[in-house]
Amino acid sequence: MIEVQVEDPAWREALPDVEAVVTRAALAVLGDAPTGEDPPLATVQLDGDGAVQALNARFRDRDAPTNVLSFPATTVPGTQDQDPYLGDIILAFGVCSREAVDQGKPLAHHLSHLVIHGLLHLQGHDHQTDDEAEVMEARERTLLAGLGIDDPYRAILDREP
Repeated sequence: MIEVQVEDPAWREALPDVEAVVTRAALAVLGDAPTGEDPPLATVQLDGDGAVQALNARFRDRDAPTNVLSFPATTVPGTQDQDPYLGDIILAFGVCSREAVDQGKPLAHHLSHLVIHGLLHLQGHDHQTDDEAEVMEARERTLLAGLGIDDPYRAILDREP
């Protein structure tokens, strides 16, 4: 279903079952795991702030690390793309762990949220407008509730002045 690449060992130090956390969140978005030799539908790379900062600078012109980046798969012009591969997401350990502490939530819950968020981007969801954000956040809330994880946006709203 997904391929999990743990590039920064800090992820495993903080969450020894990090692959299981990522896979569980991905299953919430993508449904049941394919059987047999099916290729992955997405790759989730767990890396450090430096790697994510480099990608953010290169592809988004923002020279700073961010929590998660999504890279949707593209089709080759002139071909009929039958490949179900959705794309790649990459998460920065330092940013994610600091956010979890700042928001008073377990890192596993925050990681689950960001994996869901990234995979929804790969499926075409976005949050550039208020209407898009409302739809995407509602989907995130529903998927996280199914995993027994509290609404991540409620915690943020509760702290706003």
